[in-house]
Amino acid sequence: MADLLYRWPEAAKFGRRVPKEKFYEHGTVNTAVREKFISDVQRITWSYKLAEATINLPGTAAVPEVQVFTIDAKASDVGEPILNAIDKAIPFPIIFEIARHRADQPETRTVAAHKQLGVGTPKLSAYYSTGWQPGGTGRQAMPTAITLPALYAALLQPLTPITARPGEEMSDVADRLATVRKLEREVASLERKLRTEPQLNRKVELRRTLKTKQHELEQQR
Repeated sequence: MADLLYRWPEAAKFGRRVPKEKFYEHGTVNTAVREKFISDVQRITWSYKLAEATINLPGTAAVPEVQVFTIDAKASDVGEPILNAIDKAIPFPIIFEIARHRADQPETRTVAAHKQLGVGTPKLSAYYSTGWQPGGTGRQAMPTAITLPALYAALLQPLTPITARPGEEMSDVADRLATVRKLEREVASLERKLRTEPQLNRKVELRRTLKTKQHELEQQR
């Protein structure tokens, strides 16, 4: 997982503020999430629009454009329910930059979920994030790509804690990461049970299961 910020192309600058209320209009925003918008979000800016018209890379039905949203946090962070509500309301893949101030020092992190467009609500993977970057951190050039889907995959890849295998689509990486997280939870649960299990024969059985799950986890990584 790389800690980086991208230098977005000037030609793609959009810079339009989006009222929080816009997202309340969608059925996915319940009262609890609405309250999170009010308490945690200072401002939402549609910062950049990466599209064929702005950066001359052809899109597809799966990735027609990629949007960059900047969310200014009121407090220490902005949670995933807010990102999820925005993602479900905007019919394009989104890269989020969350900005905050800690002891008067600006910090930013990049976060995104892999979004698969289709009929109805987009399918979202888990969210992947960098760590917090100090305000003076230099921004890197965007990855080189010849299509918007390739660019989208290249923007997401450094955020994920696993590496794409040769020929693997980003949706495959997202599925594999979901499997990794499930196996990690299962391994942690088995380790806890093993520590507290008093019966020897049960311990042997748990140890065997744990070894199998650990092997599966290594295969997925």
